[in-house]
Amino acid sequence: MKTVMYYLAVAILFVLNKLPMSFLHFLSTLLYYPIYYIVRYRRKVVRDNLVKSFPEKSLDEVKRIEKKFYSSLCDYFMEMIKYYGMSEEKIKKYMKIEGLEHFQAAVDRGQPCALYMGHFFNWEYVTSITLHFKRDDATVGAIYHPLENERFDALVKKMREQYGTESISMANTLRRIMEIGKEKKKYVIGFIADQVPTWESINHWLDFFHRDTPVFTGTEKIARRTHAALFYAHFERVKRGHYVMRIIPFADDAALLPEFEATNIYYRMLSDNIRETPELWLWTHKRWKRTREGYARREAKRVEDRKRLVENAKKNV
Repeated sequence: MKTVMYYLAVAILFVLNKLPMSFLHFLSTLLYYPIYYIVRYRRKVVRDNLVKSFPEKSLDEVKRIEKKFYSSLCDYFMEMIKYYGMSEEKIKKYMKIEGLEHFQAAVDRGQPCALYMGHFFNWEYVTSITLHFKRDDATVGAIYHPLENERFDALVKKMREQYGTESISMANTLRRIMEIGKEKKKYVIGFIADQVPTWESINHWLDFFHRDTPVFTGTEKIARRTHAALFYAHFERVKRGHYVMRIIPFADDAALLPEFEATNIYYRMLSDNIRETPELWLWTHKRWKRTREGYARREAKRVEDRKRLVENAKKNV
């Protein structure tokens, strides 16, 4: 049954992929109404995130951002479908990338480049960067989290690699970066670093939209270890379906910064970017589901469990 559903879904996606972008945006407009008003996809999560992130805004203002966000989300779905097999000429029209000279300068200095990104629409288009930046002495890649469905994961991976950008699974990030170093190359890799860390990997908290927030620090650890130059990917939408990513340098060498400073700077830049265009950031995730209270309870339980194991071990001696 799963196989049948997969091929049915692929057939539908294939048909949609052949439609012009203008018609897909029209379908996106139609899709918005059932998603927002009937299905109410994660409406409670989005509303809670927005209300707590923008306490200075009235409920009417929050609702306007909320509706714009769901419209952007529907556009994202349609644009992602169209992205598969898109010609180089068309993607260059839909996605402009500014500041690539900063990558050139860093690689010329013999440094790898870590590009901090957020979940801004349309982040999928960033994998077209190899149409603008390609060097024999550098591997261009993007870190991704594999999908549970292996067939869909392979399909999405193929889409992301269609222009030459290498997709690197999150679990294999450090190993692959070490391999790139052994190949005598520098890496230029995009890290979407605004994700929720696992309980076990939490080691840094900061204020993010008025809430004490645990943050992912894996990007910083890798960048410090490899002496990477650091950059932020600033996103904006100039008109429907057309985006600009501006590459902004913020550190020449991650290893020279105090611990967690790179992460702190990234979150300040991310926060500013979100405030500029809140409708373009992904609000459907439960970004603030992990709290200090919850972390303290888990740590207390872990200590207690360890103490109990030690006591039991002593009894068995």
